[in-house]
Amino acid sequence: MGEESKIIIGIDPGTIVLGYGIIEVQKQKIKLLSMGVVHLSKYEDGLMRLKIIYEKIEGMIKEYKPTACAVEAPFFGKNVQSMLKLGRAQGVALASALTNGVEVFEYSPKKIKQSVTGNGNASKEQVAAMLQRLCAFELQPKFLDATDGLAAAICHHFQTSNQPAGSTKKLSGWGDFVKQNPSRLK
Repeated sequence: MGEESKIIIGIDPGTIVLGYGIIEVQKQKIKLLSMGVVHLSKYEDGLMRLKIIYEKIEGMIKEYKPTACAVEAPFFGKNVQSMLKLGRAQGVALASALTNGVEVFEYSPKKIKQSVTGNGNASKEQVAAMLQRLCAFELQPKFLDATDGLAAAICHHFQTSNQPAGSTKKLSGWGDFVKQNPSRLK
């Protein structure tokens, strides 16, 4: 009997730019369904931005019917007002998913980077390069903000399937990893 496919939506919430990525995983093969950004800067009213976030996520959920929603948790910055706005955007994203019956999982930016690249301090460009290899897409500047959302979805897949980045089967140690990933050795 074949393995069921799962669809995961990843969201990097923001009140100016919201990034998202939607993947389908079947038999550990990752297929990119959609990725993009929602530009919110054209809306001056902060409450309108929150409404748009809710509606966009709800629309994606209705179209793709994900089994899980992975959200990048906000990191703590020095600007309290920015954190408050980011927290509101994240709360609305979570509410949209939960209201539509999708289970939600939060991951720190460091955990997402670690899961996707093996390095919790990886740069945005390193994360994007690994995502290109995992999902076979051509990175265009318009998608750079979407990679954080896509990375959250990939992270959730790896965290729930115990699969390292780029792996197609379980590993029993570093020896197996080296055999399966000769191109990653330097």
